[in-house]
Amino acid sequence: MQKIVLITGGSSGIGLAAARQLAAMGHSVYELSRSGQSSENITHITGDVTDEQSVQAAVGAVVAREGRLDILICSAGFGISGAAETTALSDAKRQFEVNYFGTVSAVTAALPHLRATHGRIVAVSSVAAILPVPFQAHYSAAKAALNAFTLALASETAAHGVTVCAVMPGDTKTGFTGARSKSADDGVYAETVTRSVGRMERDETHGMPSDAVARVVVKAATKRRVRPFYTAGGVYRLFGVLAKVLPAGLARWIEGRMYAK
Repeated sequence: MQKIVLITGGSSGIGLAAARQLAAMGHSVYELSRSGQSSENITHITGDVTDEQSVQAAVGAVVAREGRLDILICSAGFGISGAAETTALSDAKRQFEVNYFGTVSAVTAALPHLRATHGRIVAVSSVAAILPVPFQAHYSAAKAALNAFTLALASETAAHGVTVCAVMPGDTKTGFTGARSKSADDGVYAETVTRSVGRMERDETHGMPSDAVARVVVKAATKRRVRPFYTAGGVYRLFGVLAKVLPAGLARWIEGRMYAK
């Protein structure tokens, strides 16, 4: 059965790859982003997830045209890096405005319509939510908040037939790397931040293709039953298991050896 799908952040990266895959499956796909363009099978809606009215208007436009909404995929997001101490509070707030509250805004706009169709919400989170990354503290915190929101929301909406889950990718080769906002630091963290972020970016540029992550997102969006969380990538599934079984201090030590030397 054809589904009506709205994807935030669907003009690039994982969101765009998911939009293309869903469209190829015959679903009616709309993508909401600040920049983008419609293609033969994907309808672009210009909007900003940090603007509640913009998101409400986008959801309303989809429902007015299609008569319903079946799936919401929240993929809008960006990254910042730098020491927690030296990152401007305004930058940290912007990280949460997009990556966390942008999802909240889309969810609250879509839920009245998803209740009518017993629909599905998929949030694109990150392995950093369960294994916080040094010098990406605010990004990790925003994704951890998104995981908590997903779990709480799933319990709230279950009685109304709306299912909710999150997909946690690891390093993925997308434009996310080049778009990362870097906090300037010429103080005590400077050398470590440069080394750490450089390693992260090398890992990302050699990471999974966005199509591979999108396949996990699409499966989570369309399968009959869902778990609360899915991890994209075999090695990252192992990381997810280790995050559950290792003592927090040991997990932090390993992360520190990798990214904070």
